[in-house]
Amino acid sequence: MTGTRESKSYVLDTSAIFAFWNDERGADQVERILKAVDSGTKIYFSFMTLMEGKYQLWRKVGKDMAEEFERMIRNLPLSRVDMTDSILNYAAEIKATTRLSVADSWIIATAIETGSALVHKDPEFEQVKGRLEIVPLPYKK
Repeated sequence: MTGTRESKSYVLDTSAIFAFWNDERGADQVERILKAVDSGTKIYFSFMTLMEGKYQLWRKVGKDMAEEFERMIRNLPLSRVDMTDSILNYAAEIKATTRLSVADSWIIATAIETGSALVHKDPEFEQVKGRLEIVPLPYKK
């Protein structure tokens, strides 16, 4: 099941947040989703997204930029979802049955647990297309 119109909630993957952060292709779609909170839409991010974004930025451009990224996320109208036993079980199943990374497995599990559409820029997520609603942004090259 794909599409964006019926969803009342979204999980933003790290790639979607980076698209917004870097004003990449798809940033406008993320911005529209963020503005939808005014009409009652719920927007979530996984605890793993924060870790993934911070370590990638820290490694590439330094700790200060990683901390700026965290401040930006905390100022967006997002709700962080932390680990639960149910999310752990979904993440383990996804990791065991696909070629996705551990981080991606946690993020997908968060979308499944919250009943949310997953917004992303990663073609690897096609592996779970039938398991949840996905909202692909223009894929990375």
